[in-house]
Amino acid sequence: MPGKKKSSSQKYGKAAGKTVASAMRRKKSGTLRSGPGGKGGKVKSREQAIAIGLSEARKKGAKVPRKRAA
Repeated sequence: MPGKKKSSSQKYGKAAGKTVASAMRRKKSGTLRSGPGGKGGKVKSREQAIAIGLSEARKKGAKVPRKRAA
């Protein structure tokens, strides 16, 4: 019995990758901040920077999967 075929479509679009890369650069330079309007503290973790980048990409309408339920 053959196994399930995986879909060949991309999970994330090119625009999403660019937004995440931009967020990572801002983290490195120390200008990436968390919270609405950047009113939170300075982002220190790589994972948080990626999450912020994906969130921004979602708002712009880039191809990004929905957030996982917490």
